[in-house]
Amino acid sequence: MTTPERPDGFRRVAQALRELGHAHPPLWLDVAARTSQEAADALGIAVGQIAKSVIFRRRSDDRAVLVIASGDRRVDERKVGAVTGELARADAAFVRAATGFVIGGVAPLAHASEPLTLIDRELFRFGEIWAAAGHPNGVFKLTPADLERYTGAPVADVVVV
Repeated sequence: MTTPERPDGFRRVAQALRELGHAHPPLWLDVAARTSQEAADALGIAVGQIAKSVIFRRRSDDRAVLVIASGDRRVDERKVGAVTGELARADAAFVRAATGFVIGGVAPLAHASEPLTLIDRELFRFGEIWAAAGHPNGVFKLTPADLERYTGAPVADVVVV
């Protein structure tokens, strides 16, 4: 039996993880996990261990702003804007064009164009976290320190606690 061909976004993330020397290849879930709760349920972990990717559009230059936050926290747009500049909502077309991923599958790396990225410090409550791997069915395991190292993004206080 052969393995089915995976979507481009999933393959890009898998390649980026290989190039980084990451020890854990991405997993393909039997069910789509478009929300943090769906991902946590599929993996049997706490929802806070999901490193969700939230995309905004910076008003001044239309650059994508990626906030990677714990799945059990709500991103505070004002806190993010204080760091990045004024923000606007990003619709599905903007997310796809800027990242190369669909909503529900936005990975923290391997984007179509480099977003301005922030990591919320609340993720550091956990020793192990899971992030989307370029598709709603794709996920991969890492640590918050791995996430910081792979993205080069600053850690900030950008959620409602």
